[in-house]
Amino acid sequence: MQSTRSRRKVAPAAADGGDSGDKLEQLLLSSAICNGEDLGPFVRKVFASGRPETLLHHLRHFARSKESEIEEVCKSHYQDFILAVDDLRSLLSDVDSLKSSLSDSNSRLQSVGGPLLSSLDSFVEAQNVSKNVNSALQSVILCIKLTELCLRANLHLSNGSFYMALKCLDSIENEFQDKTPSSTLKRMLERKIPEIRSHIERKISKEFGDWLVDIRVVSRNLGQLAIGQASAARQREEDLRIKQRQAEEQSRLSLRGCVYALEEDDDDGGLGGDENDGYSNGNNGLFGVDLTPLYRAYHIHQTLGLEERFKQYYFENRKLQLTSDFQVSSMTPFLESHQTFFAQIAGFFIIEDRILRTGGGLVSKMEVENLWETAVSKMCSVLEDQFSRMQTANHLLLIKDYVSLLGVTLRRYGYPVDALLNVLSKHRDKYHELLLSDCRKQIAEALAADKFEQMLMKKEYEYSMNVLSFQLQASDIVPAFPYVAPFSSTVPDCCRIVRSFIEDSVSFMSFGGQLDFYDVVKKYLDRLLGEVLDGALLKLISSSVHGVSQAMQVAANMAVLERACDFFFRHAAQLSGIPLRMVERGRKQFPLSKARDAAEDMLSGMLKRKVDGFMTLIENVNWMTDEASQGGNEYVNEVIIYLETLVSTAQQILPPQVLKRVLQDVLSHISEKIVGALFGDSVKRFNVNAIMGIDVDIRLLESFADNLSPVFSEGDTNQLKNALAESRQLVNLLLSNHPENFLNPVIREKSYNALDYRKVVTISEKLRDSSDRLFGTFGSRGAKQNPKKKSLDALIKRLKDVS
Repeated sequence: MQSTRSRRKVAPAAADGGDSGDKLEQLLLSSAICNGEDLGPFVRKVFASGRPETLLHHLRHFARSKESEIEEVCKSHYQDFILAVDDLRSLLSDVDSLKSSLSDSNSRLQSVGGPLLSSLDSFVEAQNVSKNVNSALQSVILCIKLTELCLRANLHLSNGSFYMALKCLDSIENEFQDKTPSSTLKRMLERKIPEIRSHIERKISKEFGDWLVDIRVVSRNLGQLAIGQASAARQREEDLRIKQRQAEEQSRLSLRGCVYALEEDDDDGGLGGDENDGYSNGNNGLFGVDLTPLYRAYHIHQTLGLEERFKQYYFENRKLQLTSDFQVSSMTPFLESHQTFFAQIAGFFIIEDRILRTGGGLVSKMEVENLWETAVSKMCSVLEDQFSRMQTANHLLLIKDYVSLLGVTLRRYGYPVDALLNVLSKHRDKYHELLLSDCRKQIAEALAADKFEQMLMKKEYEYSMNVLSFQLQASDIVPAFPYVAPFSSTVPDCCRIVRSFIEDSVSFMSFGGQLDFYDVVKKYLDRLLGEVLDGALLKLISSSVHGVSQAMQVAANMAVLERACDFFFRHAAQLSGIPLRMVERGRKQFPLSKARDAAEDMLSGMLKRKVDGFMTLIENVNWMTDEASQGGNEYVNEVIIYLETLVSTAQQILPPQVLKRVLQDVLSHISEKIVGALFGDSVKRFNVNAIMGIDVDIRLLESFADNLSPVFSEGDTNQLKNALAESRQLVNLLLSNHPENFLNPVIREKSYNALDYRKVVTISEKLRDSSDRLFGTFGSRGAKQNPKKKSLDALIKRLKDVS
């Protein structure tokens, strides 16, 4: 520090120079050198001024000034050095004494620490050996545990417990693989663990593939079983409805002692419960459908971290299976293969529903719904195609019934089936047209086989089958056997055809989503009766009926069919679940009225032709007889004999109302023939005695009608007598004392309403009689007339004016 202070004082000490300019330059140069500044400016300046010698002189002067300073510094430092050397010499002696002391201490330490170091080395060596042994033991224990896990994994693999094997592999990887001291074991694990996982994946994939193959057969059997259960449940419901209808019918008929009870069997409630028991989800819940391989494969793939890939693989394979199930073989008729086709699809979606509910997310609801939409679309397409080709109603009904059972089955599992039911409803008209066509053929065959003979029933079961089953009986009393029915075999045959039509129609309309279908069934029943059966009967009547007995049998059949038609509509209502009071309230006219009228007209026509043969005997009547016949003319006796014979036969077959209408028509025809004979050209004139004979004839005919009172009611008997009104009123007018009353509208409407005034004029002009009776002057206009004859002439004249 002192030397530094002395150097900083050197620059002012050099101020003793020559002149002031040189001194100043020397001073600046010394200051720059002392301060360590750059001397370049000084050098350039002196070279610029051309005086480098001055710079050299200044530098030499500065150097001489520094030498004295250096000398002073060296003197000062030398003294300090001498002091330091002295200190070192004294220190050296101390060091020598310390060295000898340390040497002695070291000798003693060596003698004492040698045995200790030897013991320490032995200890350290033993400790290292112990550490090595412990490490080796730990490695051995680790290897043993690893080996045990490997053995356990191999055992699980050999037993097929792949999940446990994978858990062992996970434990090996997580706990032992990185800690394994053996590089050989480590390399083996790194190589074998992926191989084992691949092996497990292949094995479980093979099991799953076998399951996919087996599940198709299982699905078909399951679908058939489920649809069979739905069919059995439907049959039980139908049996209950039959019992209920029988009970209602007994109640309606007010049968005494009518006690009934409806018992309903417990339903199975489906093909499986909702229990959730892991792998055993499908073992018992779906009647032997084993879903264990599926759930096991899914669980294994979850453990392998391949869950999403397996889901996709499963969905794609099941989708391909469903697509394959949609294939309809062209080699086998659809009628034979439709049950297998629909059962396969039903089983597929029953299993998918089970997997959706118990598979732990293997399939999603959206995926199942998409598959179902595809299936419905394909089934609708197949049904549309197959229905369009079918030309047999029974075939269409069989397929419809199975499809409706399919709908009932899958609806229980939450699948919408409205589209399938809409396809069935769409082909309703075609089915009924085919059914009508089939019934038309059957009815034609039944009518063609009719022998127009009354049906003989020897046993009670025949009576029950042909009469009671169609409610054709006239009374509830069971007749004695053998029993001769009033109808021929055609009636029960046609009734069976119509009943079968009703049942088939109801069967097609039932379970199709439409609850109130009676109107549809009734519409087609009206067509069957009004078009098919009525048309076939009309054709039979017009072409195949020959003779009165056949015509009478057909008319009797029509009367029985009229009762049968009431049964048909009641039966249709019962099968449709409609109250009978609604059917009775909405009942229309007899649908076979055309055939009934034609049958009665044909019978009446035949009887009229038969009667016309007897009426030809009216030509034998003496119209100018001197006295009236008291026992009736020949023709009327023959007619009455024939009619009595006819009635005795007909009343065994024909119902009273039909017989009344026929007899009424025949008697009206006889009356017309009598009036026609008087009006015709064959009778030129007649007298009162002849008219009185005709009056006796009409009275005999009226007596014949009165004699039928045991068969007909009083009103019906009066109607039969009214059939003779024209001839009766004409005879009454011709025998009347006041014929001018015919001109009175009130009297004419009351007593002569059946007469035609033109016929009255013509017939009156033919009356010739010399007695005093009023009509005696009708034919003698030129003779002298009394007042009665004048009034009669005026009557005839007025009648002619009107005509």
